[in-house]
Amino acid sequence: MNYPDNVKLLMMLLPIPGASGNEAAVIDAIRSTAIQAGVLEDCCHIDQTHQLAGFGETGSLIIKLPGNRPAPRRLLMAHVDTVPLCVGCEPVIEGEWITSTSDNTALGGDDRAGATVLLSTLLRILKEDLPHPPLTFFWTVQEEIGLVGARHADASLLGNPETCFNFDGTLPEGVIIGATGDEHIGITVHGIASHAGAFPENGVSAIVIASLAIAELQEAGWLGKIEKENGTGTSNLGFIQGGAATNVVTDYLEIRGEARSHNKIFRAEIVSAIQNAFENAVIQVQNESGNRGRIEFEHHLKYEAFQLDVSEAVVQSAMSAVKAAGEEPEIRIVNGGLDANWMTENGMPTVTLGCGQDAIHTTAERLHIPSFQKACEIAWHLATD
Repeated sequence: MNYPDNVKLLMMLLPIPGASGNEAAVIDAIRSTAIQAGVLEDCCHIDQTHQLAGFGETGSLIIKLPGNRPAPRRLLMAHVDTVPLCVGCEPVIEGEWITSTSDNTALGGDDRAGATVLLSTLLRILKEDLPHPPLTFFWTVQEEIGLVGARHADASLLGNPETCFNFDGTLPEGVIIGATGDEHIGITVHGIASHAGAFPENGVSAIVIASLAIAELQEAGWLGKIEKENGTGTSNLGFIQGGAATNVVTDYLEIRGEARSHNKIFRAEIVSAIQNAFENAVIQVQNESGNRGRIEFEHHLKYEAFQLDVSEAVVQSAMSAVKAAGEEPEIRIVNGGLDANWMTENGMPTVTLGCGQDAIHTTAERLHIPSFQKACEIAWHLATD
């Protein structure tokens, strides 16, 4: 079957391995495709995200076009990294959907679909040579591990765009104007080691301390979906590792988690509740000699919440583009993090639009082709209208 050019581009980008920190191959594929289509090498720039973050093999890719009509610069962006589950993907088209041929891999439509929306828009502009404002195309790295590429975005390198549009999500008509904030939590539980068979009474189990703390948090409603009189949010302890043998009282446990809320004051309350629960658990557990364990607790901001006003120019432009593509805009605020969080924090208000993703980060992931093509149409309006 003869598929449209944008679908062919998508099928080219989807199988390229590019988990967070290992995006060099996909960045190179996008850059080389753009240059072969006529973009001057001087218009291409790779920033220093990986050096600033101290991790990764490449920075984010920036391509700037000068524009051929007077207007403020616009930016279109998407991230190129995928979760590790997507590595090894072999995409296949089945009707209106693209899926992975293997039951053991995710597809990577999050966010190769968005990355392709940008690339296909760029190639179409070069081919049709229609009037357009100054444009910046921005492919970020390391989004999946904390919006790192957007965090280190430099407005001056991007050409100081006035309006920014991020393609990452499900419904192309969804105009996302706000997203929650996220606080990373790291907990180290120190117990006291002892032989679990001969002298268990001499030990203090880090596992017991953590279990008591987690049970308290669950009972008090501070885990999962959180609804209190003074705020709402979520929390999760998603990583626990420790212990070396069944005959040793575990003296070390590492836990990583997160707290999310649109309200940063309430988010701080969630973090405090988690810390207090672990400190209370330490007091409850002691060995025969009266010795107790201890905890190390640290937290830091991954990204701050934001919410744009519907009257802002970037929101109005997004809504106009959705309408021009024949859809009715749906204003949304979401509980997941987006590159738009850090872009907005960095002084570049950003609206996010969907591009057909479904069941992301799972082996059931698939991509809806008509929604992807609608996203390409919306991007075209944003780049040229």
